[in-house]
Amino acid sequence: MKNHLLLSLLLFIGLLVSGCATTGKSFGERRHSDAVLMDQLIETNAFRELRADDEIEENCHVNVTAYNGMALVTGEAPSAGLLNKIIALVRTVPYIKQIHNAVLLAKPSSEQSRANDALITENLKTALTSINSIPGFNGTEVKVITENGVVYLMGLVHKNEGAAAIDATRRTPGVKKIVTKYEYID
Repeated sequence: MKNHLLLSLLLFIGLLVSGCATTGKSFGERRHSDAVLMDQLIETNAFRELRADDEIEENCHVNVTAYNGMALVTGEAPSAGLLNKIIALVRTVPYIKQIHNAVLLAKPSSEQSRANDALITENLKTALTSINSIPGFNGTEVKVITENGVVYLMGLVHKNEGAAAIDATRRTPGVKKIVTKYEYID
């Protein structure tokens, strides 16, 4: 009896943490839980496909970020042939609705460049969570990806939320360019 009660309590806490079972949405997440899982599946499958190709693995730096079925492909490829091969492989991944190709024709970025990008991303995420002037806005709903100083913003946002995220990005040191891939709610 005691174990059954403990199991029920753990299941209840799990539902609270993961979100409401009736809406299928997680706490602080506008996408349906199925969309979140699909995006994770897209990213995992794309990673697996790209890493399985020795030529891409050895010569390129590539990342795929999915949000609501849109796949953002970032990184560097040293030749047009490899860049085309990367996009062709990503196109084979199921459930992608749209691909945004942001792969640069260049040698792979340095570890220092990637560390700078990570710092920009973390600073911006902190700035986004500090936005409290918009009722109901949760800064974690904006996905931030930084590659070579270019910041990509993705998410399901209201126009004023998207504008506030862009403004916060402009104020973040090290940002060279801002690219938005929002889906607007209004």
